[in-house]
Amino acid sequence: QVQLEESGGGLVQPGGSLRLSCKASGNIYSISTIGWYRQAPGKERELVGFIKAGGFINLSDSVKGRFTISRDAVENTVYLEMSSLRPDDTAVYYCKDLSPEAPWGQGTQVTVSS
Repeated sequence: QVQLEESGGGLVQPGGSLRLSCKASGNIYSISTIGWYRQAPGKERELVGFIKAGGFINLSDSVKGRFTISRDAVENTVYLEMSSLRPDDTAVYYCKDLSPEAPWGQGTQVTVSS
């Protein structure tokens, strides 16, 4: 099974940008759908968006227009590119194969604060 690992989190000021990476251990096209999730303190985990192997991308209304998802086939990596960040974007971000049996990774912390 192809494993996914998130990276790229950090501290950013409101209005800033950040790019998260989701590196696959094998062929990223072998995963039908890769999703980006986030979990803020005291809140349930929410789906931010996903990308299908065929390239279809969907983003939640809360991030549409600010976040984008892209993919680098050579690097077997999916990116979550975040801009116009707000304090309420603060969360641990996860990428995951949307297959029910796929495991969760460790996530990467994003903190938006001045």
